Amino acid sequence: MRRGRRSYSSHRRPSSRRRTGRNARPLALIAIIFVFTLTLAPPIKNYFTQRAQINSLKSQVATDRTALDAARAELNLWRDPNYIKSQARERLHFVMPGERQYIVTGTDIDKAEPQSTNVVSLLPEGAPWYTKLIASVTESGLK
Repeated sequence: MRRGRRSYSSHRRPSSRRRTGRNARPLALIAIIFVFTLTLAPPIKNYFTQRAQINSLKSQVATDRTALDAARAELNLWRDPNYIKSQARERLHFVMPGERQYIVTGTDIDKAEPQSTNVVSLLPEGAPWYTKLIASVTESGLK
């Protein structure tokens, strides 16, 4: 009878170990992959964040270099005395001694524009008095 008991108990223990061994291996593998992922995720995220920052800074440097080149070109223009004279004439209406400056007003372009209409007459009936006041002031400023 002892043989039967030993064989019964000996069969039972290895089979239970095999079941736990079969279930434990996938769980251990999943746990290892999980820990591996948690370990690698922050450095990978930092890498991609830094690459994006580097690309952004490279484009900003390129833009700044373009602006610097434009500023240098303008500085070279301002070093030319003839350019300074032309800008003073154009912007400030300066003239050289002995010259006369004529400013033409009322050109043909102004005549081509349609004449302003009576804004006050276009207001609807019952409009408040201040609306008519603002319209009349606006109309007088156009003439």
